[in-house]
Amino acid sequence: MSLVCLKWCKLERSTRKSLALRGNIRDLNQVPVCFQAINNLDLSCLSPWGHPLLESSSNPSLLAKLLSHAFPSVVSLTIYARSPLTLHFLAPEWPKLSHVKLVRWHQRFNAPIGYDFFALFEHCPSLSSIDLSHFYCWTEDLPTAFELYPSIAASLSHLNLLVGHSFTEGYKSHELLSITSACPNLSQLLATCVFDHRFLGFVGDETLLSIASNCPRLSLLHLADSTALSSNSSRADPNNNDEGYASEDARISPTALGDFFESLPLLEELVLDAGNNVRDTWPALELLNAKCPRLKSLKLGQVHGICREIDSSMPAAGVALWKGLESLSIKNSADLTDSALIAISLGCSNLTKFEVQGCNKITKMGMQIFARVLEKTLVDVRISSCKYLNTVCSLQALEPIRDRIQRLHVDCVWESVEQYSQDHEIRGESSSSSHEACGFKDFQTEKRIMMSEEEASLKKKAKCCDGSGNGFSSCSDTWTKLKYLSLWIAVGELLNPIRLAGLENCPILEEIQIKVVGDCRNQQKPVFMAEFGLNSLVNYPQLSRMHFDCGDAIGFALTAPRGYADLSLWERFYLNGIENLNLKELNYWPPQDMDVHQRSLSLPAAGLLSQCRSLRKLFIHGTANEHFMSFFLKIPTLRDVQLREDYYPAPENDTTSEMRVDSCYRFQDALNRRHIPD
Repeated sequence: MSLVCLKWCKLERSTRKSLALRGNIRDLNQVPVCFQAINNLDLSCLSPWGHPLLESSSNPSLLAKLLSHAFPSVVSLTIYARSPLTLHFLAPEWPKLSHVKLVRWHQRFNAPIGYDFFALFEHCPSLSSIDLSHFYCWTEDLPTAFELYPSIAASLSHLNLLVGHSFTEGYKSHELLSITSACPNLSQLLATCVFDHRFLGFVGDETLLSIASNCPRLSLLHLADSTALSSNSSRADPNNNDEGYASEDARISPTALGDFFESLPLLEELVLDAGNNVRDTWPALELLNAKCPRLKSLKLGQVHGICREIDSSMPAAGVALWKGLESLSIKNSADLTDSALIAISLGCSNLTKFEVQGCNKITKMGMQIFARVLEKTLVDVRISSCKYLNTVCSLQALEPIRDRIQRLHVDCVWESVEQYSQDHEIRGESSSSSHEACGFKDFQTEKRIMMSEEEASLKKKAKCCDGSGNGFSSCSDTWTKLKYLSLWIAVGELLNPIRLAGLENCPILEEIQIKVVGDCRNQQKPVFMAEFGLNSLVNYPQLSRMHFDCGDAIGFALTAPRGYADLSLWERFYLNGIENLNLKELNYWPPQDMDVHQRSLSLPAAGLLSQCRSLRKLFIHGTANEHFMSFFLKIPTLRDVQLREDYYPAPENDTTSEMRVDSCYRFQDALNRRHIPD
C-alpha cells in the first residue's frame, strides 16, 4: 500500500519498528531520516560485506551521529563489528540499547583481552541481552570484560555463546563458572562447552551443579560440545562403535544430572549435547519431568537410556512420560528402539516437532506407528543418519501425517537397506511382544487398541521397503501442507530419484534446502555422470526460495592433478538445470578447497546462475571474480546481490579475495542503473 499511496507511505515509514540496511557503506551519509520509530536495527549486511563500517570514513564520529539521528529509538542492534572501533563510535550514540548481536567472521584484532566489549559495556548500562553466536573472539574475552563491568553482567538475562562454526574449542569449565557467577539473573544461556574429559577444563558433574546454583532462574539452557556443532553434526560420529556409542564417556553421572535438573525448576527449553556418552539417564529425565513442569522443548545428544528398558513388571519411564512436551530431538542415542519410540509417542501426546539422528535401532515400523499416534499434532519432522531409515523408508513411515506435515528433513540415501525386510520382521515381532508387556495399560485404552491394529497392518506391508531393490514402490500421495523441505546428500549422488521415492507431489512447497557433503577428489569426473538433477524440482510449482549449500564439498579449486576434476566441473554438475526453476531467492555456498582456503564462484557456476531469469535476491557465500559478477546484470528482475564470506576465517584483505571493495562499488552501481520491470 505504501508504494502506491502517499498517506500509507508516510504512516508506514513513521511506524515501522524493524529495519535491515542493505545499502553501501559509502552512502551511509544519505540514510533517510523518516524511520524515527525503528527500535530493531540490523547493520550486519551492509556492502561490501564484512568491510569496516565506520573506519573507512574520514569522519567516523560524524557518521555515527548521523545514524543515531536517523534512528533515535534503537534498543536492539545487530552489527558487523570487525574491529573494536565500530562500537567505540556507535555505542555512545545509542545508550538505551538492551539487545546487541555482534557478528564477525574475520580474525580477532590484536587488542587487549576483553577490549571488544569495553565500549559497549561502558556506554550501554541497560543491556540485558548479548548474542555472540556469530562473533569470533577468544573465550577469555567475555569473562575479563564481566570482571571489569560487574553491573552489566548482573543485569543480563540472555546470553548466547553458542558458537558452532569452528571459531573456538568451546568454553572451559572455569570460564563458564566465571560467566554464570557474574550473571546470576540469566534466564537464557546458550554456550559451546568442552565435555571431553581428556581436555583440561572439561564440563562434568561439578560444573553442571555450579551452573544451576549460579543461575537458578534459567528458563532456556543450551549446552553443547563443540564437536557436536560441526557442519556435519547430523551425521553419525565416525568414532562411534557399531552399536552407536562414542569411544569415551562424559563425566556426567545420573545422580548429578538429576540434581542438576532439580535445581532448575523454571526450565522451558533444554538442550544437552555432550558429544560423549551420557548413560542411564531415564531416572534423571523423570526427575526433570517432575521438577520442571514448564518444559516444552528438549534436545538430547549422545544421551543413552532415555527410556527405561521395557520390562513385564514395570511401565514405560523416562522421556515417555512427558505429556507437556511439544518439541523433542534425539541424537545418537544408541539404545533407542522401536518400542521406546512408540512409548514416547503415547506419552508425549502433544509433540509438534520431532527430530531423530543417528539412532540405528529404530525402523520404519516404529517410526510409522510413532507418526500414526501423533498424526493430529506432528507437523515438523527431521530424520537423518539412521541405519534402517533410508529415504524411501523414511517417507513411507511418515505416510500417516503426509497431509499434515509442514516441514521435513530427510537424507538422500537411495540404496536399499541391506537385509531390511528380514530385520524389519524380526524387530516388528520384538516390538509387538514388548508392547504387550511394557505396561502401556497406564495410557488410554483407545490408543492401545489402535496400536495393535496398526502393527497388524504394518506386518502385511513390511515388504514395501524390501532388501533386494530400491523400494521405489511408494504411492504418490500428495504432501498437502509441506512448505519446507531439507535434504542431505553425499557428493556424487543424484537428486533425480527424489520423485520416485515419494516426494513427487508437493503443491505448496515454497522453500528447499540442499546440503552436499563429501570429498570430490575421491569421485570420478562429473563429465562421466548424469547431471545432479535440479530439473526434478520443476514439478514444485510454488518453489521460490532455495538454500544450495556445497560448502562442505571439498575439491581442487585450482589446477587439479591428472585424472581428477577441479571444482568448476563439479559446480557445472550441481547447478545444471537451475535455470528451469522459478526461483525468487537463492543462497548458494560454492564448494571449497581446504588446502588453499578458497571458496570461489567458478565461470560455469556464474554462467548457469545468470540464466535464472526470475531471481530477485542472490547471495553468494564465498568470493567471486568481478567479471563473473557482471553476468548477473543480465537477470532482469534482480534487485539484491551480495557476496558474503561468512565462514571462518574470512579473507582479511583485498589480496585474498577476488572481489575488491572497488569491484563491489562498480557492480552495485551497474545494478542500480538498470531498469527493474516491477
